[in-house]
Amino acid sequence: MQVKADYQKRAKELTPKRPVIANSIRAFLVGGLICEIGQFIQQFFIAYFGFNEKNAGNPTVAVLIFISTLLTGIGVYDRIGQWAGAGSAVPVTGFANSMASAAIEHRSEGTVLGIGGQMFKLAGPVIVFGTVAAFIIGLVKTLFQMAAS
Repeated sequence: MQVKADYQKRAKELTPKRPVIANSIRAFLVGGLICEIGQFIQQFFIAYFGFNEKNAGNPTVAVLIFISTLLTGIGVYDRIGQWAGAGSAVPVTGFANSMASAAIEHRSEGTVLGIGGQMFKLAGPVIVFGTVAAFIIGLVKTLFQMAAS
């Protein structure tokens, strides 16, 4: 037991300290920048294509997914993620990056089993969780509305 305790003590001494404050600031800045870009794209659709605020969301998300996937394909998004950490994991762009990375990584295994299989291995749990969560929220909302009337 003493050897294990000594090892853990020594490992803790040699492990470099993480710059938590600097990492948090970088994550905040990059996550905020991604959200600002999304807001700019949404305002662009409202101003130039006649969308209202409610309808501009779908094309905005599509453009963000395209940009994220393109940046992943050319290797830029991974470098952003290395620098920004959790700030690059903003839901829409982070998920698109994860899907594109899985596809790129497994493309040598073929289109169906490699690209499709790995992408849907990642997407499956997200889709299932989103569907189940939406069902539960809808059920709770319906029950509250029924109780209120």
